[in-house]
Amino acid sequence: MFKRLLICTDLTDGLQRLVHFIPSLAVNGIQQVTFLHAIPFPQRQTIPQIDESEAQAARDRLSIPPEAAGAVQVNVEVQGGKPIDCILNAAKVHQPDLLILGTSSQGALSDRFFGSTVSELSKRAIAPLLIVRPQLLSTYTIEELDLRCRHLFRYLLIPFDGSKASDYTIEQVKELAQNQPSGSLQQCLLYWVIGEGKYTELLESGSSQATRKKLELVQTELQAVGLQVSSEISQGEPVPQTLNAAIEEDISAIVCSSGSFGTLMEWSVPSFASEILKRSWHPVLYFPPKRG
Repeated sequence: MFKRLLICTDLTDGLQRLVHFIPSLAVNGIQQVTFLHAIPFPQRQTIPQIDESEAQAARDRLSIPPEAAGAVQVNVEVQGGKPIDCILNAAKVHQPDLLILGTSSQGALSDRFFGSTVSELSKRAIAPLLIVRPQLLSTYTIEELDLRCRHLFRYLLIPFDGSKASDYTIEQVKELAQNQPSGSLQQCLLYWVIGEGKYTELLESGSSQATRKKLELVQTELQAVGLQVSSEISQGEPVPQTLNAAIEEDISAIVCSSGSFGTLMEWSVPSFASEILKRSWHPVLYFPPKRG
């Protein structure tokens, strides 16, 4: 499923380190990797242009000898302009099926810019997004990062609540399992968090068995594509409970989708997916819903 990566890095988020682990990424079936670095145009510049010495320095940091990439095609793009515009331009050229981005490490203002970029990419639905924390990548040793690149999707935590968004996530995970090399995706945890009050209502209405059957049905679907699957129903607040489960289990990434992220509805009622993207220290694999 994921063969062409577009890795968007500001050269401080740790993603630039992945240039040294191309063969490790290839274990997951990756055939093409494009590194993109966006350089903002200076303000009040009559004719927008970037400092060529800065651009060349970025190309040098992201370039490797062809023999170091093995059979993987590696491209380096250094563009001037807003990150979202550069990402959209690069996506048109290289047609990625997965975008990798790092969250901000520069404070609240950069967080806002990052959030707007992810929101816009979600609306465009170019490709799934893998969001990775800079603090995670920056602290790995070479040996640890090599292993992490090999195990990008080995064990997924799938928050599930029976909604259309979670059903869509399940379909995407099934497709991923069927189209990835053997062993790259091995295991999933289906995790359904029900609020304290709602759980009592389920028990009183006799609907708890229907909830369990729904979860068992999805578990069977995932097992049918060769995955080891466990499931759990928990009580509490969905986001904190999910993040705690990711800590307790041997999770590679949390995977989710949303019907409202990147829409006007998000202004009044933040979605579960947007909160996970903001707060998770684990990598988050986000599947934008198909539009139209």
